[in-house]
Amino acid sequence: MDPIADLLTRIRNAAKSKKREVNIPSSRTKIEIVKILKEEGYIRNFKVLEDGKQGLINVTLKYTEDNASVIGGLRRVSKPGCRIFCTRDTVPQVLDGLGLVIVSTSKGVMTGKKCEELGAGGEVLCSVW
Repeated sequence: MDPIADLLTRIRNAAKSKKREVNIPSSRTKIEIVKILKEEGYIRNFKVLEDGKQGLINVTLKYTEDNASVIGGLRRVSKPGCRIFCTRDTVPQVLDGLGLVIVSTSKGVMTGKKCEELGAGGEVLCSVW
């Protein structure tokens, strides 16, 4: 029932089974999350495909030369039953800044570092490392 958790689970399962691509049902929030993952170098590429319904996001995963996934882990932080929020001063860090936190703010979906730069807080969606 949680679309963001579904996105993260599909990417996690595809990476563990060494798939090159994975298709995910599309939404605006999911597209923004996947866009951030591409900008930060966790996935190779993505395409939004029209299927006559809600659309699909085709995500191409990224692997190292020894065929290990670039994504070490994905974790949903704020859940529908328990929302987790942060202020501009309390943006969480993953692995002492080596990972990535994705936050939904009033200015859009962005990384934790960008939240600190813009002085925005919001709902902590997920963490990636």
